[in-house]
Amino acid sequence: MSNFNAWKLFSFFCFSLFLLGCESKEEQAQKSVQLEITSTELEIASLRKALDNNYIRNAKLLKEYDSYVQNNLPKLSQISSLVVKDATTQGPLFQGLTTRLNDIKNEPVTLDNAFIQLDRLAKVKEAAKLSLFGDALTDPINVLADMSEGNLARVGAISKQAEDAANQGENFGAGSQMIGNPNYGNWQTNSSGISFWQWYGMYRMFGDVVGGVSYDRWSRKRRYSYYNDYGRSRYTSKNQYKTQQKIETRTKQSYKRQGKQFTSPYAKKRSGASSLSRSSYTPVKTRSSYSKSSYSKSSGSVRNSSSRTSRGVSRGK
Repeated sequence: MSNFNAWKLFSFFCFSLFLLGCESKEEQAQKSVQLEITSTELEIASLRKALDNNYIRNAKLLKEYDSYVQNNLPKLSQISSLVVKDATTQGPLFQGLTTRLNDIKNEPVTLDNAFIQLDRLAKVKEAAKLSLFGDALTDPINVLADMSEGNLARVGAISKQAEDAANQGENFGAGSQMIGNPNYGNWQTNSSGISFWQWYGMYRMFGDVVGGVSYDRWSRKRRYSYYNDYGRSRYTSKNQYKTQQKIETRTKQSYKRQGKQFTSPYAKKRSGASSLSRSSYTPVKTRSSYSKSSYSKSSGSVRNSSSRTSRGVSRGK
């Protein structure tokens, strides 16, 4: 290479460094967020492909459970037809992730919110991992298992029989795994200040199975569910989380006025999980830290282990 060409390359390199140095911190923040958006889109696309091609074991198992209910428990066929949607891209679990990503994409990035945006993206990205999504499907699977009265086995949780024994039979009926999960309903407060779980329109049939559930009673006596004990941080949008905080604060204040003690439903994990993927036990990590005065990147990647084998359709409680 001639000295002239070497000098041209060196000059171009120096000029590129100069341009990078001219970027403002806000431009750096916007680029970082955009990179994470692209990475999250790829993760969701991978999840979409896996669901469309039946690559996720628990998605296949949920479909098998639905088939059993359709053939053997016709009274529950309508509910089962709704529950099984979570094994597809049309279900609220998958749709919730795409909605959250689109909400983030439509918000402007500033120095003040860049870290928050990256944190939200990290949670969506993790929730779209195949191992974690498969774990999240254990709730709808176990709803159908409980409705089968022991003809279908629970997955990723201790048996209903063992759980009943540990809780002296206190429960909210089959389907209670979905109470508190904003993908299926929300808490509504009546004129007396008491909050009850209200299923979304398409899931209103669960009300006939589960019955009426008040927030204060549920807080004290709720059973194990993947969403409430492991998945809430990853499968809850920013606004949904704020709503959950408001209802918790309101109930706590009401208890205080009555001289009673209130314990958050999320204060401790309920026992009942078994054979979940290692990813479910790994705390959510943010990709970057951001402040007005400085900007630093950290890998923050979360180990993605493969899902453990779940039991297939079998008898047992």
